[in-house]
Amino acid sequence: MSHTEPDPQPDASRPSGPAAGPRDAQPPPGDDTAFFGQPKGLMTLSGLEVWERFSFLGMQAILVLYFAAAVADGGMGVDPGNAASLGAAYGTLVYLVSVAGGWLADRILGSYRAVLWGGVLIACGHYAMAVPTDAFTWIGLGLISAGTGLLKPNVANMVGKLYRTADERRDAGFALYYMGINIGAFLGPLVTGWLADHRGWHWGFSAAAIGMTLGLVQYVTGRRHLAGRKDRAEFALPPQKMRGAVRVIVAGLVVVAAVCTLLALAGWLTMDRFVDVLTLISVIAPVVYFAVMFRSPRVTAEEKGRLRPYVVLFLASVAFNFILFQAYSTMMLLAASNTETHLLGFDFPVSWYASALGAFEVALAPVVAAVWVRMGKRQPHASNKIAIGVVLGGLSFLLMVLPTSGHADDTYRMAAWWIVGSYLLLGLGDILLQTSGMSATTKLAPKAFASQTMALWFLSLALANGIQAQTVKLYGQVSNPVYFGVNGAVAVVCGLAVVAAAPWLKRTMHPVH
Repeated sequence: MSHTEPDPQPDASRPSGPAAGPRDAQPPPGDDTAFFGQPKGLMTLSGLEVWERFSFLGMQAILVLYFAAAVADGGMGVDPGNAASLGAAYGTLVYLVSVAGGWLADRILGSYRAVLWGGVLIACGHYAMAVPTDAFTWIGLGLISAGTGLLKPNVANMVGKLYRTADERRDAGFALYYMGINIGAFLGPLVTGWLADHRGWHWGFSAAAIGMTLGLVQYVTGRRHLAGRKDRAEFALPPQKMRGAVRVIVAGLVVVAAVCTLLALAGWLTMDRFVDVLTLISVIAPVVYFAVMFRSPRVTAEEKGRLRPYVVLFLASVAFNFILFQAYSTMMLLAASNTETHLLGFDFPVSWYASALGAFEVALAPVVAAVWVRMGKRQPHASNKIAIGVVLGGLSFLLMVLPTSGHADDTYRMAAWWIVGSYLLLGLGDILLQTSGMSATTKLAPKAFASQTMALWFLSLALANGIQAQTVKLYGQVSNPVYFGVNGAVAVVCGLAVVAAAPWLKRTMHPVH
């Protein structure tokens, strides 16, 4: 599961790659083709993402299972629906913070330092979760959320700086970068899942911590190969304003922490209410964001015309990712309670199912790319690719209606192939939607908001998690066929609605084809 960012479009007036000025701290000239014909800095950034995804998704593969496991088994004893809700709330927080992370890198920290400090926070968070107490679990999740918010939106921006604007290797470079992401997504659950199953939950969290540490080590040691690794932020605030902004941010964090602590001590801020607040913010934030863009005098009438179809694609992304994120929550819970954990005579941990998603994306991504190249101009419009992705996501849930139906009680065990088949559909849908959706985001966003295109994409992921944080509470309260059937059907209907709107989308989405 990649959850990658839009390919940032560098400003042609600011050269990148070897042509950039000395203050951009360019890598040695020999680096330009040192990594499979790509800049050597791509190896540094791809390696970082391998380990970041290894740690993030490795931890996420066991997180909801840890919440739901009995206290006697080392877990937290949360009922399944609320365990899935907590996992979704964590995802909501990660992507909401990512919006702020992009701004901090642009205005205060700079991309290199934002990624570095983000990685440090992530590693500290995983080490905290390795301590077997509930308090350190919550502290760890908070640190990981803040760290991912700093790291995730800025790594892809650094990849973009490795190339000149017209460099034809750019797309191939991003393909290698995304491949690294999915390799991490495949390997993480294998390691953390085995350790959690054989040694204990916190051993799994320790593996995630070590993975992020290795990613940081190779990031720092390979920094000389990175373009644009200057100390200053690219669009830094003036010194006086920067000092004021830092004071406001620090004061705001202190006030929020103090208020939350007081409300928690008073018994008002319960975990359920905290989840509800995050869901509310995830709904309000994109509404405000779109309202600002539609009303901004810096957005032309033509650009506003392109924003309208983007709202449709934004909602399609929400519908798909609502299903996708449950690969690490309700699907893990279903696998733990009602699915066989042996295949071809081999027994494996439940969390290994999550690795199937990464494996399918690694295997299918080049196949899909080759198909589009072969079809050329006959390939489907971007809106139809997105629609197909949403439909496939819905079908992955509808598939689960078959093996969960017709049982007298909940003691049944379905074959492993059902979960694997569901993840196959989900992985293919993810490839279709994420690549087309991210490309459309960069092309349809108004020029005045071009540097914030990643914020738009992250808000769709935050909203998907926010909605999921509420609906997954029904898991275990209604029958499995009803739960997966209704959610899957809603996603399919959303996908078909995008197909129905295709003629209008094709007319209004220029220059997206």
